[in-house]
Amino acid sequence: MRMTASTPRTARRNERTGRSPVGQFFLYLGLIALALLTLFPFYWMFVLSSHSQSTIFSAPPPLWFGEFLERNYNALLARLPFLRNIWNSFYIALMATITTMFFASLAGFAFAMYDFRFKRFLFAFVIGSLMIPPLLGIIPYYLIIQFLGWLDTPRAIWVPGMAGAFGIFLMRQYVASSMPRELMDAGRIDGASEFRLYWNIALPIIRPGLATLGMLTFIGQWNNFLGPLVVLNSRENYTIPVALRTLQGQIQTDWGAVLTGTSLAVLPLLIIFVFASKQVIEGLVAGSVKG
Repeated sequence: MRMTASTPRTARRNERTGRSPVGQFFLYLGLIALALLTLFPFYWMFVLSSHSQSTIFSAPPPLWFGEFLERNYNALLARLPFLRNIWNSFYIALMATITTMFFASLAGFAFAMYDFRFKRFLFAFVIGSLMIPPLLGIIPYYLIIQFLGWLDTPRAIWVPGMAGAFGIFLMRQYVASSMPRELMDAGRIDGASEFRLYWNIALPIIRPGLATLGMLTFIGQWNNFLGPLVVLNSRENYTIPVALRTLQGQIQTDWGAVLTGTSLAVLPLLIIFVFASKQVIEGLVAGSVKG
């Protein structure tokens, strides 16, 4: 009975999509193959992190876990304060995420729901800043951080990115596509202040967009290499990308330790993506509906 009941639904679904059962089977088969192809480099990285230096470069290469993970982990800690480096990356990424979500959503809410003088010019200025290559701002960035006395401190990384242009653009698009102006008028009639309209009405509506922005910001800051490389000087204050780069700068690189550190650095991002990928995709799709 279950098979009989599900057959009409399957037929209707295939009719809507325009695919035959055989075509749908090969579609899923191709998607599974692409997913495995995408995940294989991560799997192989975890495998190599548990092998010795000689085994890593052997032919054929190992495809299953070895017994040198503890040795590689100890070698990593002997060369770097890696747990401190992980904390530095987490702290910088977390602070950048929280501040970016707040200021970008506040600015996006203003651009989407209010009419004010020079609105079009200011928004065009924000969009135009996305076209400037980051390398052009390295020298002014360093001079400003030096003038403020923030060299070799975590705030030199997360404070300059508190209101990025991409976040403002994304939040503006999301607010404009998901929040009706009638809610603003109803809130004003009830005596709500402008900030309360943002905090109590807008934020719950744009939560999927905020989750998208938060995840993208966290990943971007976690993987940020150029900024920390310019302003951080001591090994205790390095973030993970810069710390791993110092391992490769030695005369004889211990690739087992490098791969172990890389695996530890990638693992939190994989966990975040597994739990937040659906919401991120929904936020990106919804934010692109209305310009």
